Amino acid sequence: MKFLKIFVAILVTTISIAKAQFTKAELQVSGLTCSMCSNATEKSLRKLNFISDIKTDLNRNLFIITFKKDAPVNLDQISQKVQSAGFSVNSLKATFDFNNVKVSNNYHFNYNGSMYHFLNVGDKTLDGPVAVTLLDKSFVPSSTYKKYAAMPIACYKTGTMDGSRVYHVTI
Repeated sequence: MKFLKIFVAILVTTISIAKAQFTKAELQVSGLTCSMCSNATEKSLRKLNFISDIKTDLNRNLFIITFKKDAPVNLDQISQKVQSAGFSVNSLKATFDFNNVKVSNNYHFNYNGSMYHFLNVGDKTLDGPVAVTLLDKSFVPSSTYKKYAAMPIACYKTGTMDGSRVYHVTI
């Protein structure tokens, strides 16, 4: 009976996470020197079918991206679009809508066929919109990436044995 209760609790948690999604992102881009650079990046990002709106802050080289509701978000495509415009991602903070999820270091959640692995978060309960910062190579400067890549954890790689994408995030 205890096994059944635990199984149901895990199933409910998994279903609630699966229904959740990324709602917006704060994207800081390196290398922008003028409004034409910013426009080129924004134009490239607008080609992604899951983006509904983009607001630009030229003073901080920041793009506030709003995602379409119920459209699966691909964070790698955001990085690729920035790079194809000739720039690089300095940071990406994506807001995910959690539903009373308890996390700790090395906690994982799945979204849209990808795994999100928490680093340096401690024990917390996440409820509602929470910004997670991506720590992988195409989302942070190389010095930040090296700091986290040196951590002795089992899944610090870009994929798993089944070929799904693993992202490393922190709060």
